[in-house]
Amino acid sequence: MSRRIVIAYWLIPTEPARSFFEGVINDLARRYRAPRFEPHVTIHVGANRANAAEIALSEVARDCKRVRLDAIGLGSSAKFIKTLFVEFAANKKLHLINQIIRTAAEDSLHYRLKPHLSLLYKRMREAARRELADSINLSFSGVTFDTLKAVRCISPTQNRADVEAWRVIGTQKLFR
Repeated sequence: MSRRIVIAYWLIPTEPARSFFEGVINDLARRYRAPRFEPHVTIHVGANRANAAEIALSEVARDCKRVRLDAIGLGSSAKFIKTLFVEFAANKKLHLINQIIRTAAEDSLHYRLKPHLSLLYKRMREAARRELADSINLSFSGVTFDTLKAVRCISPTQNRADVEAWRVIGTQKLFR
């Protein structure tokens, strides 16, 4: 599998969800000796062009405001970056943000939008992932996101070193 440097575009949750997710991520990272990371929902992954990221961030901020996503539930998978995650329903506003980023970045890479917020990056057996998912209680039905970040990273992310190499190259608040 070919690996390359890309720019990932993340939505960052507002409080109190941000603190809740940070707490869960940090607790799971400590318990399972896994990497820590900022809670986020990836909107798009595309070409490594910083000037395109800057344009994409400003255009989203100009055309979009905060976005609320409805939580569907907890999921797990054998993929390192989707060990344990909260799945969200896509909506029109999320698709609009994705399209603005793709257009502004002049990005033809094929990223399939499947909104989720990962809670743990770790290779685990299926039974352990299921048990862990069953132990977490989500006390909310939806989450509001008000910040967009552009992050330079290795794709696909496969291990702790890849996660620790992530670098934020741009941040934009979504106010309106």
